[in-house]
Amino acid sequence: MDALQLVGLVAASAAVAGFARRTPVPAPLLLVTVGLIAAYLPGVPDYTLDPHIVLPLILPPLLYTAAVDSSYLDLRANIRPVALLSVGYVLFATVAVGWLAYVLVPDLPLTAALVLGAVVAPPDAVAATAIARKLGLPNRITTILQGESLVNDATAITAYKVALAAAVGEGISWAGGLGEFALASLGGIGVGLILMVPIHWLRTHLREALLQNTLSLLIPFVAYAAAEEVGASGVLAVVVVGLFLGHKNWQVDFATRLQEEAVWKMVAFVLESAVFALIGLQLPYVVQGLGRYGIGEAAWYAAGVFVAVVVVRFVWVYPATFLPRRLSARIRAREPEVDWRAPLVVGWAGMRGVVSLAIAFSIPVVVDGTEFPARNLVLFLTFTTVIGTLVVQGLTLPPLIRALKLPGRDRYQETLAEAQAQSEASGAAEARLDALLADERNALPPPLADRLRTVLERRRNAVWERLGAVNEVTGETADETYRRLAREMIDAEREVFVQLRDARRIDDEMMRTLLRRLDLEEAAAYREESD
Repeated sequence: MDALQLVGLVAASAAVAGFARRTPVPAPLLLVTVGLIAAYLPGVPDYTLDPHIVLPLILPPLLYTAAVDSSYLDLRANIRPVALLSVGYVLFATVAVGWLAYVLVPDLPLTAALVLGAVVAPPDAVAATAIARKLGLPNRITTILQGESLVNDATAITAYKVALAAAVGEGISWAGGLGEFALASLGGIGVGLILMVPIHWLRTHLREALLQNTLSLLIPFVAYAAAEEVGASGVLAVVVVGLFLGHKNWQVDFATRLQEEAVWKMVAFVLESAVFALIGLQLPYVVQGLGRYGIGEAAWYAAGVFVAVVVVRFVWVYPATFLPRRLSARIRAREPEVDWRAPLVVGWAGMRGVVSLAIAFSIPVVVDGTEFPARNLVLFLTFTTVIGTLVVQGLTLPPLIRALKLPGRDRYQETLAEAQAQSEASGAAEARLDALLADERNALPPPLADRLRTVLERRRNAVWERLGAVNEVTGETADETYRRLAREMIDAEREVFVQLRDARRIDDEMMRTLLRRLDLEEAAAYREESD
């Protein structure tokens, strides 16, 4: 892939993802569909997924952004269901789907079928969590889906390595496989634990936001590479570091947080868009590689594997949800009640993604003189499973969630909790201000002291006003009207600064300084509004 092709891929995928935001169709699904169509358009170059790029260069930043945005406390509170899905389910799916594929496909060795099982085992919850947040699913379901996606890739990659070794005749034992799994998981967690404290110390001691954000961009690659260098799981190392840094992010200065959020949103948007487009673009390469298998015959096998993947997830999810509760009074007391609807959503949200394809593409043709059996068929079945889950489950998940009428997030209670928290914080700030102003070293002219109190009062009242009555004419709360008028005033100031620059009464550097102050004020207003 040359530079022009790469630029074309990024630009086209970003355009499609941007268009998807204006439609009810989830962006991953639209990107995959466009990629499938574009794969056969004249003039579109061949794009082939390179596992040596996807796994070390694309997967770490995507995992890191997801980990930083996750709640360590919520994940810890839901560690049991997350572990059952991210570890237990992936291992179960590896064996169950592998065995079913072995029964379904003639002449497919069991070891090769287990490789297929490991490859298609991990759901890619990027699309699922995006839909969950958009439709306002309960926080617990969203947390479980997000937590599963953070760890299941590490489980699947380790299971794949063990199955691949068996497939090429390296004679790995069950004990050896368990040992490799323990090394990968415990080693990855260990590397993450070793790195997270010095990285956080460095982040809090760098005084320039530009340097801090440069470090931020390097963190996932450093964590991944360090773990892989010692034979551990780079995925888990990235997740551990990301969870810790996200939990401690409040200790970093505000300029770094503002820049970092914008930078990582852009990085995640570009990578996710390009990755899902790449999935669709693989169709010609995968079909051409079928070899002795006819497309009709392979399609039947693909349908069977797809059904197996969907059914096996439900076979695991329902018992894993209800059996522990039935067997343990402690679990029943600690965790909220669930009915049949929540596991139905979790089970149907098992869409596969780029990690499965990247692992499949990494299957070697020949290992130490031994040819991997049915590699092209495994690649085709992986591709069709990814496409099938994205299309079938991706299209039907939103209407399923609406039809089930799950209790969504209580916006009123969330706003009430926010208002109470802001009130307590404002009280502490007011007490601190009174103590500071009582010291003659902090003496301020009355107008400036009053301005500090006015800003504090504004923050205190803003959230409470969102709970109040709305304007009958505009439908806005008082707080929304205040923000709109404030932004209109900012726009008026901005126009004057530009006019003064054009009249040469101020230079560009001064205009940029003045505009930056307005931008920060508007960003604060927009952030409140978007939250």
